Amino acid sequence: MQDFSLYFELGWKHILDWRGYDHILFVMVLCGSYSLVEWKKVLILVTAFTVGHSITLALSVLDFIQVNMALVEFLIPVTIVITAAANILSKNAVSKAVNLKYLLALFFGLIHGMGFSNYLKTLLGTSNSIIGELFAFNIGLEFGQLLIVAGTLALSAILIGLLKVKKWDWNFFLSSAIFGISLVMALERLPDAF
Repeated sequence: MQDFSLYFELGWKHILDWRGYDHILFVMVLCGSYSLVEWKKVLILVTAFTVGHSITLALSVLDFIQVNMALVEFLIPVTIVITAAANILSKNAVSKAVNLKYLLALFFGLIHGMGFSNYLKTLLGTSNSIIGELFAFNIGLEFGQLLIVAGTLALSAILIGLLKVKKWDWNFFLSSAIFGISLVMALERLPDAF
């Protein structure tokens, strides 16, 4: 049980670490176009993302797949740019694009999971019982993601519900800001990727 709590804590601390803010930006932009009353849709989106990153995290940590980490580190901000652009471009088509968003969240989770794997492999070292530790780390990541979602939806509720900011204006502001930050990040990582 001690190992579970250790790796659970490492998981949520890893995703909430400001030095690796790319994952925070992705989760924020993933749920940024939704309001608090749409929490079920957000939960499904985050779960799709979790399923995706759980698959590649496990496959990578267990050495079933080998990845070019520089390419993965470039692709992570690309996933954020695409998600932010989809939010901006889908002003009137949010409900029609939900199924596509679920698929994109799942696919982009596959990419992010490979990014998480490098960190977890470093932590595990030569450990023999990595299944339990992998599970605990994944649960910790999910917990951290839910904290980001809760914060983003709470901010959305304050802006839209209390301050009467239009939902579209909030979505546009958040998505545009994250788009710009992620585009710069992707361009900075591009030379190392290829």
